[in-house]
Amino acid sequence: MKVTYTGTPEFPPVQRKKLETRMARLSKLLDRDGEKGLHVVLTTQRHMQRGEITVNLHDHPLVSHESNGDALTAILGAAEKMEKQILKLKAKWRDIKRTPNGRMLNEAPPAAAAKSVAKKKNAVTPAGGRVFKVDALRNHKPMTVEEAVLEMDGGGQYTVYRDAATDKISVLIRRKDGHFDLIES
Repeated sequence: MKVTYTGTPEFPPVQRKKLETRMARLSKLLDRDGEKGLHVVLTTQRHMQRGEITVNLHDHPLVSHESNGDALTAILGAAEKMEKQILKLKAKWRDIKRTPNGRMLNEAPPAAAAKSVAKKKNAVTPAGGRVFKVDALRNHKPMTVEEAVLEMDGGGQYTVYRDAATDKISVLIRRKDGHFDLIES
């Protein structure tokens, strides 16, 4: 991570170490997503020091600033605000489900795509029997293993579900002895 300082006065070694520790913490949050640049600016307005930190994350410019009488406190305050912004944006980015074509999973397909989906619902008849294609655009919430077992209490022999912890497709199969087999993708 490249940290660029502008207008930063020379700090004593103890304060410099504290500042570098805080910037290392920010860079650790940002380095998981590739090479990023962090820009720290310190300006003086009358008797107040203003610390400002700027970074681009997921093509979103994030800016945080803090004013204080002490330069180090202003920069550390801005760094704390920046950390909160980064964590909030990463959580938002992580929680949004995406598909390769850019549509959300719970969105209805456009009219042209709906016609092709309707055609896909028709059965294909190979030599051995009929194969039915499942509508993958239905909105199913992720489940835990316990919820899948409860769903199978209705008498089904298997349940296919999206695991809430791993967000992967799993299959739960009821065995003849009453126990269950779990297949995870």
